[in-house]
Amino acid sequence: MALPLYIPRCIHSPVGRYHLPPLDQPLRIQIEGPLIAIKRLLPHIPWHLNFQDRTFPQPVGPELARLTYQAIYGRDVCPEVPGVVVQDEYLGWMPEKRPEELIDYYGVTFDHLVPAGDPNPEVLQINIIEVEDDNGTYANTWLSFAVDPAEFIGKKVLAVPRCCQKRKGTQDRWRVNSLVDQRVHGWETLKGAKEWETCH
Repeated sequence: MALPLYIPRCIHSPVGRYHLPPLDQPLRIQIEGPLIAIKRLLPHIPWHLNFQDRTFPQPVGPELARLTYQAIYGRDVCPEVPGVVVQDEYLGWMPEKRPEELIDYYGVTFDHLVPAGDPNPEVLQINIIEVEDDNGTYANTWLSFAVDPAEFIGKKVLAVPRCCQKRKGTQDRWRVNSLVDQRVHGWETLKGAKEWETCH
């Protein structure tokens, strides 16, 4: 059974700038977390992790983005936008594992109202926090508020914006935007570099 994604209210007063943001605020949103927690959200979606059968994005990517959008904005994706477009994804590879366990961490990045061509939009970083596997130990170490595992185990999956974590994420905007830029322009840049080497 799929569990719902739960983003708690901000603990700060005034609340964090992008937790939870106004609907008209352009944002690039990244959500990521342990694979075990993501499988609780979307248990029936297949993964294509084999090197010969890998796709971008993974089938789970747009669905994770959609769930995140709903949790942030309290509604489905805007009617004027045909679905959520995944700008980038992160796969935490574990090459020593068996083929069906190739990753242990996954994330997606998607845009909300970001103008085309904007290379450096504001970023909302959200981390999915695993509670079931360690009975809340990680959550109670790295979040700025106490977590009662009984509220989450078998009921919902916790996701927390950066402002309510102990890690401050001072590099989040640069990191997320750089990864999207690399996804969009990486192959072109690499190709240009190779052509330059060939000519010089």
